[in-house]
Amino acid sequence: MSPEAKPAIRIGNASGFYGDRFTAMREMLDGGELDFLTGDYLAELTMLILGRDRLKDPNLGYAKTFLRQMEECLGLAMDRGVRIVANAGGLNPHGLAVALRELAQKLGVPTDIAFVNGDDLVDRAGELGLGSPLTANAYLGGFGIAAALDAGADVVVTGRVTDASLTVGPAASVFGWGRADLDELAGAVVAGHVIECGAQATGGNYAFFTDLVDAGRMGHLGFPIAEIAADGSSVITKHEGTGGAVTLGTVTAQLLYEVGGPRYLGPDVTTRLDTIRLAEDGRDRVRISGVRGEAPPESIKVSLNHLAGVRNEITMILTGLDIEAKAELFKQQFLAALPTSPAEITWELSRLDRPDADTEEQASALLRCVARDPDAKQVGRAFSATAVELALASYPGFTMTSPPGNGTPYGVFEPGYVDAARIEHRVALPTGVVATIDPSPVRAPVTPDEPDEGPAVTGGARGDWGPTALTPLGTIAGARSGDKGGSANIGVWVRDPAHFAWLDETLDVVLLKRLLPEVADLPVRRYRLPNLSAVNFVIDGVLGRGVAENVRFDPQAKGMGEWLRARPVPVPLSFLDSASSDSNEEE
Repeated sequence: MSPEAKPAIRIGNASGFYGDRFTAMREMLDGGELDFLTGDYLAELTMLILGRDRLKDPNLGYAKTFLRQMEECLGLAMDRGVRIVANAGGLNPHGLAVALRELAQKLGVPTDIAFVNGDDLVDRAGELGLGSPLTANAYLGGFGIAAALDAGADVVVTGRVTDASLTVGPAASVFGWGRADLDELAGAVVAGHVIECGAQATGGNYAFFTDLVDAGRMGHLGFPIAEIAADGSSVITKHEGTGGAVTLGTVTAQLLYEVGGPRYLGPDVTTRLDTIRLAEDGRDRVRISGVRGEAPPESIKVSLNHLAGVRNEITMILTGLDIEAKAELFKQQFLAALPTSPAEITWELSRLDRPDADTEEQASALLRCVARDPDAKQVGRAFSATAVELALASYPGFTMTSPPGNGTPYGVFEPGYVDAARIEHRVALPTGVVATIDPSPVRAPVTPDEPDEGPAVTGGARGDWGPTALTPLGTIAGARSGDKGGSANIGVWVRDPAHFAWLDETLDVVLLKRLLPEVADLPVRRYRLPNLSAVNFVIDGVLGRGVAENVRFDPQAKGMGEWLRARPVPVPLSFLDSASSDSNEEE
């Protein structure tokens, strides 16, 4: 289809993760006009879960929820002329495509189904220098999806493509973009990044949620839609009458989610996040324009998951006086009584107690012990049962949060990189023909983004902002944080662009480490995104070897940004006077 034939297409999203709202697909199909409906079911942890499924049954390895949703919605989608694109194929897109064909036949709904694969490298891991992982999946781009849609597919399921590729593929197909259309592709990547996490773009997990609550808009949130034009610009919106809100703030928050520096690397294009321009375009409409693209990197990122062993844990409740002494007594007794010593034991005492508490829960702290070992016997039931045997012989008030258990397998995530020319990106068209998608011919070496640690480190001059008051940062700044393997990112933005110079000057690496002592000894990189009135921090190693392995209180760093917002900093009094008026944008 030529660009002149379709000035804009409407691409909705109905899933941000495996386990998202089941009814979202029907809600999006019933809610209004769409050209395409996407679904993102994959994450680093999901690939590990699907890998374990495949070990039990080679016919599994895909997101079973998607198949059940399609049983309800396939006929509706075909009646409405909405084409479905989802990465629910996981580790077995062929198996999901077969199941969908059987479903369509059972329902009596003629449907042309295609699938994209070639991302699964586990059988080639050794030859590609990736070791011996449980799963090894390359992040493919959107041109395999585009080829399937060009061939008339009504439903396209994929394995591990980048989340934004679910949006890039349909746009490239409709507008006929090629590999050299880097700005257009980059614009679609940004739109895809905004809608890929579902309701996070419409008010979910939003720092200033109380503004939406006060406006009566935080009920049953609608899912987002990207209206993409032929030049790659877009408008983010949602179906009329659905809950939540699409504002400059909600879109900014999602743009900062799980990103690094200004260059956002992808298999089809390197997107310059520092070129994004946002503007209000009416109620629940935010326009994205000005996005520039550069050549994609020569290598493609690979998601690697390894089974690392078995993990078991116990959590003790310590109540009242002498919390530290009670914890120390239990540690000594428990370690002395263990029949064998696991390879790794960690302890964490969470002082949730308060003095002179009105309830027993408020008078109690939690002592958590986690053990890991490659051998399940070392951290099995005997490990947790050792704690129970101390019940009448340890600290006063001895109790646990749960009975002893056998432990569970855990995995570790790490990224790998493979030359794009060695990836066999394939698409099985509805006709049965298998086409190969060549890598971009305009690839280039990666240009690393230089982090900026801020004036406190570089010696820059500070502005005169007038009198200040020690106030939680979140009074004037929003934040969104998340995980990328063992690293975490925290994107921080101010709603008033006039406050950005202060944020840029004040919130440097030194201050961040002082506000978040848990990361004080870790490498932290800081990147500026002035067009979003934002700075982004990447904290390396805070999540160990990924969500499945680490035992941090917040294993995916989802709350780290909110912790930062709660910390007091010297905020100019003039900013505080205007902070309340900023909330009008959300109403």
